[in-house]
Amino acid sequence: MRFGLFGTGHWAIETHGKALHAHPDAELVGVWGRNPERAASLGEMYGVPTFNDIDALIEQCEAVAVALPPDIQADIAVRAATAGRHLLLDKPLALTVADADAVVAAAEASGVASVVFFTQRFQPNVTAFLAATAAAGGWQHGRTTAFASIFQEGSPYGGSLWRREHGALWDIAPHALSILLPVLGRVTQVAAMDGPSGMVHLLLTHDGGATSSASLSLDAPTEAMAREFVFYGENGIETVPQGEYDAATAFGVAIDQLIEQVRAGTRDHRCDVRFGREVVNIISAAETARETSRTVPVRS
Repeated sequence: MRFGLFGTGHWAIETHGKALHAHPDAELVGVWGRNPERAASLGEMYGVPTFNDIDALIEQCEAVAVALPPDIQADIAVRAATAGRHLLLDKPLALTVADADAVVAAAEASGVASVVFFTQRFQPNVTAFLAATAAAGGWQHGRTTAFASIFQEGSPYGGSLWRREHGALWDIAPHALSILLPVLGRVTQVAAMDGPSGMVHLLLTHDGGATSSASLSLDAPTEAMAREFVFYGENGIETVPQGEYDAATAFGVAIDQLIEQVRAGTRDHRCDVRFGREVVNIISAAETARETSRTVPVRS
């Protein structure tokens, strides 16, 4: 499958580009980026042409891989889907429900396949754990603690303007929701509260009455950096394992699954743009809850 790569940052280079270049069933045919010099450098790295026009690269490929800020990604995804190109996108799908809706509408109208790369959902040991845990049932609560930092010296994301502006709610909450939703089900209402240094706390109610909580930060002290996902219920306590693959290898799994959809003619991937839109909807409601200090219903 011929892929066009959109983006020239660390994630585009070390995850998307590396995985596409190595994949036996993918051909990287070109690169587009907002920084022409970095785009040229990335194109040279992989021996592919650099495009100055988004639609020109879309025309040359069968699928797009996008590693750009969510608002820019949403626009490219709509243009690509409208042109009949399959979508391999990153989380979050967009920064507004309206933009996420536009991506879903374009994908459904054209019938293209789509995958949104929630990293942990493409780790085989994690997906196996989630399937078994969901099948066991009886879960009453899930808890996520994800304290990271993009502000530590040497972080490849320190210059990410969208992460600095929108913080952990939009950068880390999608990862948390991608783990919580398969086990606890659809979110029906959300409350949110700020903590120190950009920290945010979420309290969610799910279909059937289960609850979950998430404490998230992009500016944690080095000594306090942590990542844990835990479920509590009738079967006791279960902790989600760490993913066994690095990000590029996991992205290779996402490539596999997009190609499998296209070959099989299916359009029901568990992390497609509809799931991406569901996550954006929850985070948007959380943002409202955070700003208004009230519990907000999540409408489907």
